[in-house]
Amino acid sequence: MDQIRAIVVLESLASGLRLEVFRLLVRQGAQGMVAGEISSTLDIPPTNLSFHLKNLNHAGLVTVEQEGRFQRYRANMALMLDLVAYLTEECCAGDAEQCESLRGASSVPPGILPALRPHAEADS
Repeated sequence: MDQIRAIVVLESLASGLRLEVFRLLVRQGAQGMVAGEISSTLDIPPTNLSFHLKNLNHAGLVTVEQEGRFQRYRANMALMLDLVAYLTEECCAGDAEQCESLRGASSVPPGILPALRPHAEADS
């Protein structure tokens, strides 16, 4: 991921409502949700939701698939993981020991975070 792509994704998530929609879709996983379900679950008027879903889709954070009269939205999990990796790939300049202590202070489960490489291996 490059910086411009990361900025587009982060700008899209900078709205509280879009962040809430995206997190709901992440919870749904591959099943996703149709727009009406999202609207009723989050109590968002359909016209307002449509604007925010279009923004998330434009940023690549959600995909949309036509199902008859309905549109099913799914979170782009690969993009989300790419963003997390982009934000953390140079953690502590590759000093795994230093970074490990910071990870201990985080509430994120260890399996979610990218693996650390020892500093010596990062240079070879």
